Parts: sequence; structure tokens; C-alpha cells
Amino acid sequence: MDKIIMKNLGFYGYHGVLEEEKRLGQKFFIDVELYVDLLKAGETDNLSYTVSYAEVYEIIKRIFKEEKFNLIEAVAETIISEILATYSIIQEIKVTLKKPEAPVEGIYDYFAIELRRTRNG
Repeated sequence: MDKIIMKNLGFYGYHGVLEEEKRLGQKFFIDVELYVDLLKAGETDNLSYTVSYAEVYEIIKRIFKEEKFNLIEAVAETIISEILATYSIIQEIKVTLKKPEAPVEGIYDYFAIELRRTRNG
């Protein structure tokens, strides 16, 4: 299956369990893979046979800016649900949500979750 890849999108959000996370906010980075049959888009050069990654970006940005969640799992699940509801052409989606400033004492690059959902289950 073909895919559209959106890598390392950065957002500032107020998601987290701790009150400091909710009040101060922190950076998040997200990778999204949209599994779509892109054959017709490639053959016709027509946007109506693909997914606008600019529009998908705006969905993700709105969720980060307008909503607050305790868990990054809930952020990612909401993103997936909205994208699948908006674009029937997408057969599968994978979202990796990274939290590089998690309130964990130690040396690390980031903590992350990865969710993968298909349209049929």
C-alpha cells in the first residue's frame, strides 16, 4: 500500500497528567503515515485522488491547540479518529507521538507511543 508521510511535526501543547504540564505546556513531535492507494493520483495528477497533507496538518494543529488531554494516547487516538472520519480514501493510519520533555528524571531523547488503526478494524 502506498503512503503519505508526515515526519516530526512540532507542536506546543498542554497535555499531561501533572498540573505543571497542564499549566506550563511542553513540546510534542508527531509522525503520521497515511496508507492510501495513490495510483490514480499519480496517473492523473489530480488532488481529488489523494489526501492534502496541508489539510491533515491543520486537523492535527487544531487538536493540539484547542484540546487538552491527560494522556498522549488520547491525543493520538483523537487525531486518528478525526482524520479517518474526514478522509474515506485512507485505509490505514499510523501515528507516533513523541514527548521529549516528559517529567521523568533521567537522560533520554523522548518517550513516545505509536498507534496504528485500519479503517476496517
